[in-house]
Amino acid sequence: MAEPSFTLVQLRYFAAAAELGSMTAAARQLRVSQSAVSTAVAQLENELGVQLLLRHHARGLTLTAAGESFVKELRSFLVHAGELADSAREAGDALVGALSLGCFETLAPFHLPGLLAAYEDRFPRVHVSVVEGEHAQLRRALHDGTCEIALMYALQLDDGIDRLLVDTAPPYAIVAEDHPLARRGRVSLSELAPEPMILLDLPHSNAYFESIMSSSGLVPHVRFRTSGYETVRSLVAHGHGYALLNQRPARDETYDGKKVVPLDLSDDLPPLEIVLAWMRGTRLTRRAQTFIQLSSELYAARTRSRARSG
Repeated sequence: MAEPSFTLVQLRYFAAAAELGSMTAAARQLRVSQSAVSTAVAQLENELGVQLLLRHHARGLTLTAAGESFVKELRSFLVHAGELADSAREAGDALVGALSLGCFETLAPFHLPGLLAAYEDRFPRVHVSVVEGEHAQLRRALHDGTCEIALMYALQLDDGIDRLLVDTAPPYAIVAEDHPLARRGRVSLSELAPEPMILLDLPHSNAYFESIMSSSGLVPHVRFRTSGYETVRSLVAHGHGYALLNQRPARDETYDGKKVVPLDLSDDLPPLEIVLAWMRGTRLTRRAQTFIQLSSELYAARTRSRARSG
């Protein structure tokens, strides 16, 4: 025997019509058209194969015997449906489920572990999955729903993407340990420009670093291009040139044991903004909302700490 395919909407519309004895009154209470109620009840009767209501032109509606029996069972069913919805909302309050998070690949080792640890400490029943990629991949992931939110730089984000600032990353330079400028602590781009440059060659990142030079009227002499962040640092450590970066590791040692020296830039350069991004107009899950809120709180705490140390 085939299972009935009636809908919860049809059941609710029938229950209202049966209780009020009028399609018009039911439509008014439900804030829908009368034809919507009539159609839903007719479809329900057709699906069940029985007549539930008698339509009287002047006296409204009365229940048939089958209708009276059905509506008794229906009341408890609708109560259970409400309890089921409440149970789902309670689960939502407890934050149970999955959250898909995108992350720009060079940001991941610096920001992702701490964020995940803080979030999972507060909401241990949420399973966070992470998709790493460059900016174009993350934008596609947001558009097609692969990721609900993404941690990325605020570079070339279209108007359809909302974002929240969660950190800033000013540019700085690195040179080899034995470089003549290594002891300066602070240099200008014009002092670096005559030397070979090692360029972090990721989409948008490469254009950003080159634009830093061009904004000061300088043309970089790029010697090596590489998409590997640690490869950039190792090439610099071995004296192949300088590099411009934004993220600062806690240690200056490279993978092969050499060292780089970070130098602040004296030029007036705006920092890169690090944001959590999501599609405009989407209704974010509470899991995503709480992740965004936590990230904002941590950013505020870091900002206060930097102000005190400065």
